[in-house]
Amino acid sequence: MLSLMELPSLEKIHAVQAVVYQHMPPTPQFTWPLLNQRLGAEAWIKHENHTPIGAFKLRGALAYLEWIKEMQSQLKGVIAATRGNHGQGVAMAARLFGVRCVIVVPIGNSIEKNRAMQAHGAELIEHGRDFQESLEFAGRLAGERGLVFIESFHQRLVMGTATYALELFQNAPPLEAVYVPIGLGSSICGMAAARGALRQDAEIVGVVAAESPSYALSFRERKAVEAPARTLLADGLACRVPHPDALDIILGNVARIVLVSEEEIAQAMRAYYEDTHNLAEGAGAAALAGALQEKSLLHGKRIGIVLTGGNVDRPTYLAVLNSHPKRDRRHERSQK
Repeated sequence: MLSLMELPSLEKIHAVQAVVYQHMPPTPQFTWPLLNQRLGAEAWIKHENHTPIGAFKLRGALAYLEWIKEMQSQLKGVIAATRGNHGQGVAMAARLFGVRCVIVVPIGNSIEKNRAMQAHGAELIEHGRDFQESLEFAGRLAGERGLVFIESFHQRLVMGTATYALELFQNAPPLEAVYVPIGLGSSICGMAAARGALRQDAEIVGVVAAESPSYALSFRERKAVEAPARTLLADGLACRVPHPDALDIILGNVARIVLVSEEEIAQAMRAYYEDTHNLAEGAGAAALAGALQEKSLLHGKRIGIVLTGGNVDRPTYLAVLNSHPKRDRRHERSQK
């Protein structure tokens, strides 16, 4: 397990980077004039929606599977629990490494994410009312079937996500702050690892869904606080129980955590489409929603924003694009 003293070094991140780049290229980081106008800041967007699975999770999955294959010569298969992107990453990595894969998702999970996991050859099992119940069931099933349980927070996952953070810091101009969404925590912990390894000064700002506030409450109380995970739009942020190791790293490296509403997430999804013509799922747009909420603090600054994924079901996305258009037009009028 991780502790504050065990964030991966630059050497270890580079080693994982070599594994990741065997299967995918670095993703771009762009700054978009219209988005900059909307924010009143120079924002560099890290486009993790441009990976082969449309989300950052492939990086950690590749690092994890490569490590497991080295550790176990007689591997029967792997199992993971997910709301979608972690499962897609594990399913694709398992296919690339020739490993049997079982994925557990909550009942009523995204149809399109489920299909994507199955397309990579994963056996899909629906179980549980939320991610936590799926996670606990997957752990039990791993023992029953003799499968290796791919945790949703692990040092190898953090090493993998640190590779995108390394790309951002090394390819964008010096950043004053970076906004990162928090699901179970591997993404923001990877950002902390890369910042520390490169000795960067950028402030790290976490963003969570207001309808899934466990990490924000835990950050405030300085201890793990369980809270309902009711967000529908940002399912990748639907965490009910914080991971203790992730929370330790967040408490030691993150400046603050911003809570964003479902409406603010939807606005950010529309902003990505209107200003950059990029597709963002709810969790993927959450960091931009956090930056937009703190717009008054960002005037004239240069910031990074992580677009963690673009895997959103068509009905959901159409509903977002068609909702509250008049409210967003206030921004358009302000630019005229």
